[in-house]
Amino acid sequence: MNPDDPRARRTRAALRDAALTLAAEQPPATVTVAAIAAAAGVNRATVYQHYPDRDALLADAMGDAVTAVVDQAALCPLRATGTVPPEPLVRLFEHIAARRGHYARLLSADGSARFTAALRDRLTAALADRFAAGQRPPVGPQVPATVHAAWLAGALVGVIAEASAATSPMPPTRLATACWALITT
Repeated sequence: MNPDDPRARRTRAALRDAALTLAAEQPPATVTVAAIAAAAGVNRATVYQHYPDRDALLADAMGDAVTAVVDQAALCPLRATGTVPPEPLVRLFEHIAARRGHYARLLSADGSARFTAALRDRLTAALADRFAAGQRPPVGPQVPATVHAAWLAGALVGVIAEASAATSPMPPTRLATACWALITT
């Protein structure tokens, strides 16, 4: 099977969507290949044509979610001033709000440690790259760039987890404003 074939890409996308939807409804460890196949409208054999096992499929699906968060965070100007959050930061929290159930489950205690670690590590790497390119919020010289990147990535993952799990979620613009105040102080 050619992975670049449009049909293969559509099938893989359907499998990833089904896996994420199921992982939002129940602990990821309890999601089965049979359930993913049924939700995607394919048979189990089709799943195995694309992925060696359930964990590889879930990792791929979660990778798409991680990429979406990292892509939005990467657009945020980190040296901007003022109290109005940059639009990419607002879009990041709009993305999280639109997929609240996914992030709430994946970042919860019974969610996926792999997803949480991947999100934190990818954000840390993206921020470290930007800091190395001179796009770093002002901090004192006593804070190494790698420590600063890890701190900010961990803080963002924590805020995303809190915002996703909140019973009364904060509107994305308000959440972005609060985060921006913390990032710029």
